[in-house]
Amino acid sequence: MDVLGRSLGITPSMSVTKARTLVPDLDVLDADEAADAQGLERLALWAGQRYAPFVAVDYPDGLWLDISGCSELFGGEEALVKDLFRRVNGSGLTAQIAVADTAGCAHAVARHVPAGRPVIIVPGDQKKAVGLLPLAALRIPAKVASDLHKMGFTRIEQLIAEPRGPIARRYGHELYRRLDQALGHAPEAMAPIFPPSLPQARRGLLEPIGTADAIAKVIGDLTDDICAALMRDGTGARRLDLHCERVDGQYQSVRIGMASPTRDARHLTKLLVPRIERIDPGLGIETMILIAPIVEPLRSAQADLAGDTHRGPDLGALIDALANRFGYDRLYGTTPCSSAMPERTVKRTMALREGADRRWNAVLPRPGRMIDPPEPVQVIAMMPDHPPAQFVWRGKRRKVVQADGPERLQGEWWRAKGLEADSPYLVRDYFQVEVEGGGRYWLFRLGDGQWSSTGPMAWFIHGAFA
Repeated sequence: MDVLGRSLGITPSMSVTKARTLVPDLDVLDADEAADAQGLERLALWAGQRYAPFVAVDYPDGLWLDISGCSELFGGEEALVKDLFRRVNGSGLTAQIAVADTAGCAHAVARHVPAGRPVIIVPGDQKKAVGLLPLAALRIPAKVASDLHKMGFTRIEQLIAEPRGPIARRYGHELYRRLDQALGHAPEAMAPIFPPSLPQARRGLLEPIGTADAIAKVIGDLTDDICAALMRDGTGARRLDLHCERVDGQYQSVRIGMASPTRDARHLTKLLVPRIERIDPGLGIETMILIAPIVEPLRSAQADLAGDTHRGPDLGALIDALANRFGYDRLYGTTPCSSAMPERTVKRTMALREGADRRWNAVLPRPGRMIDPPEPVQVIAMMPDHPPAQFVWRGKRRKVVQADGPERLQGEWWRAKGLEADSPYLVRDYFQVEVEGGGRYWLFRLGDGQWSSTGPMAWFIHGAFA
């Protein structure tokens, strides 16, 4: 039921006759359950590629996403669910999102707390979160919920406080199984959905395994298989999802990302093996599946026929190792931005994002090391437009042997409603200078020398060239 229908007073299970008394010109269409299920599965596959390695369909109108360990890709759980909420609602669907330690708690809150925004339950607070909700939030049969309501049970916290024996004998153990799942006292098995078209490798084990060495051995076999499939397709993996099915039907999933497409089985194995500590084998793992949800074209590279094995530093492998070990949010890259002001020409990006097409302007080079904020220096220079002859920075005097400039920067007129170019202290005359000993620096004089409002004609150092 969408927001418009509820605003008109129409609710699920309402008869057509009653609905038309509220909305006389109501159009009634037969539901296409098969098409709805297909649409939900397509949404699950999309969410699996973007947000989490483990996605299961909760028919007829829900999805399960296990975002454990994935939130760092988006800068935290809140950022992840906000992005998901914005994209789903932007597609024309109405979404209710809840994040909790247990699937049962998230299911209950998402369907019975109409917050109008994503709700994140603090870890360990699932009992408090579901306590005030009606018994129907436990996913029990409607008749059982109705009978318990007649007995005076209107909230889940009342059921928690009552002795289990008498109620379990009357209504069966399914009621308390759902309660324990919501509270985290009992496991809940869910079958993830995998796109059949994506490269994947599978190992069904004759005997369940649970040791780190055994899991690592299977990981090595899976990476060999999936890299062979990637070689046949002419692609490389940018992301890998490892799914471990336990004997109790539960899945444990981990995800790794790569800075650039690769099909190096040895490298992928080295990234996956440290993630074994995040896998709880329970009573044993009986099936392991490795899937590449994001792949990109990758050309074959010719081996060095001269026998020289030195290939230089592998920056992509280093980024992969650091980002997957310490967290994607602790490693970042830089990309150029279109701006006339130096402090705006660089922005941080995720280390594992696709490379940007933009390049820095080669005609107007900028220092490899920017000093933020610029530091004041003492300068001896002829006025008004001559470069520095010498300057003192951090207590050391430097004599200038060569200089180039000035390059005047005067703000960006399109900012601050067109007033930035007229703002005080934005007029700068930059000089590239080389000092005795070979050091090259980027200095600027603040002010145009004509209007005092543009700056006090003081000197600053803004960067150093490599």
